[in-house]
Amino acid sequence: MPAVTASAGAAIRKAILTALAAVSFAGASFATQAQENPQEPQERLYIFTENYPPYNTSTTGENFAHSAEDITGICSEMVKAALKRVNYDIVMKMRAWNYAYNWVQGRENHGLFCTARTDERENQFQWVGPLAPIEWTLFAAPDSTLELDSLEDAKDLRIAGYRGDVMSDYLIDQGFNVITNVSGDVNPRRLVLGQADLWVTDGLVGPLVAEEEHGIEGLKPVLVFRETPMYLAVSNETDPAIVADLQAAVDAAKAAGEFDAITAKYQ
Repeated sequence: MPAVTASAGAAIRKAILTALAAVSFAGASFATQAQENPQEPQERLYIFTENYPPYNTSTTGENFAHSAEDITGICSEMVKAALKRVNYDIVMKMRAWNYAYNWVQGRENHGLFCTARTDERENQFQWVGPLAPIEWTLFAAPDSTLELDSLEDAKDLRIAGYRGDVMSDYLIDQGFNVITNVSGDVNPRRLVLGQADLWVTDGLVGPLVAEEEHGIEGLKPVLVFRETPMYLAVSNETDPAIVADLQAAVDAAKAAGEFDAITAKYQ
């Protein structure tokens, strides 16, 4: 997944706007899946996500959403494409990452997307996917002259991150100087104000948030140091048969070419 250029950023914004324009139709389709399948839904599933454009985006402009109709983005569309293939009553909500991550664990029939699957998290969930990958990227301010040959070169630099983020947690565990906030949205501003030397985030997310939230263009990608697949993480208290149904639905959506079509819209 390449770093986002100005033209790529415009393409992503166009894809999001297209998704927003179509959300009424898509939402109606998702909401009426039970009507298309005459069988009574077997179980109610509670699926959470966070506002993390372009992967998950609130159509209301807020950092939260109370229904599937108000949620779009790369991962969100992939999950919806899969969920239309199963006979469950779906409740989808968007909440702050830390809240959702902690809420889902320990609760039956709860899931969270898109969650990076790492060794540290492996036993905390049952995993459905993969969905889309994220590139762990260190960004600098547009006028920065910083260059890194390896991650180790950033050891003495100030890195902006946010609490509960897999990339931030990894760097903290490795002894890096990470400045964490409740949200990552303020981090582009930290770069241009000189409060941080680098910002760790996904390669697609960084330029989009910088431009959309702060009007900052030309964010400099300094180093991509890891790529991680993202999944729908399902609580360990959920029946494995449900997880198997969800995995089969993801596989079917992929085989039908729906995931590729979704990804293409945002490139």
